[in-house]
Amino acid sequence: MTEPRTPLVEMRNIRKAFGGVHAVEDVSINLYPGEVVALLGHNGAGKSTLMKMLAGAYPIDSGEVLINGDSAQIRTPVDAQRCGIESIYQTLALADNLDAVANLFLGRELLTRWNTLDDHRMDADARKVFHRLNKNFKNVRTPVRRLSGGQRQVVAISRAIYFNAKILIMDEPTAALGPEETAMVGNLVRQLKAEGVGIFLITHDMPDVFGLSDRLSVMKNGKLVGTYRTTDVAEDEVLGMIIAGKQPEGKAQTHTL
Repeated sequence: MTEPRTPLVEMRNIRKAFGGVHAVEDVSINLYPGEVVALLGHNGAGKSTLMKMLAGAYPIDSGEVLINGDSAQIRTPVDAQRCGIESIYQTLALADNLDAVANLFLGRELLTRWNTLDDHRMDADARKVFHRLNKNFKNVRTPVRRLSGGQRQVVAISRAIYFNAKILIMDEPTAALGPEETAMVGNLVRQLKAEGVGIFLITHDMPDVFGLSDRLSVMKNGKLVGTYRTTDVAEDEVLGMIIAGKQPEGKAQTHTL
């Protein structure tokens, strides 16, 4: 009998309140290497708040986070980055006036031994990581405001993987993208999965859920409705969880791959 694998992330009994509003209430969720877990729910369900706690943007009121089986204290985004956690938000958090190379290293610029910006190394490293994700992306010195939505996603994802993210939080990565660019982002997700990166995918897009995720977790009113293997549930059952908070009949929840 094989030993169970250790999750990349375990969030246990997580709670978060803003004043008297319980945004996240006793939620437990996990993520394994090379897995995509789709996190679903209406706006205000608590899914983004849960992920912002993992990313260090919000403090956790109570509960525990384990990274590779070890307890982790994540109080700031820097703490999260040290744990190998990177986030890609719907807005992408890119500086529109800067080019792709500058955005890749924004806030974490490489320096020479004389403590000056190492532009040559940053340019070379950036081109390598961009080429790894999209061989056709070459206009890396163009301000990102002039890039397509798909190219902007390449910059955001490249920033995560360059800094050795093992845990990636993606918030609506295909929102406002056309079909071709949506397909490109899907291919990037599959590539990262193959490299062992674990991905929490916040999305409202059912094709993304069923095309990319291994498991799905649904939240409603700050609580976890359930976690299921994506192949075990139908779309109407998922919608029933999102809308009515109703668990599918006869379907077993799972906390493993």
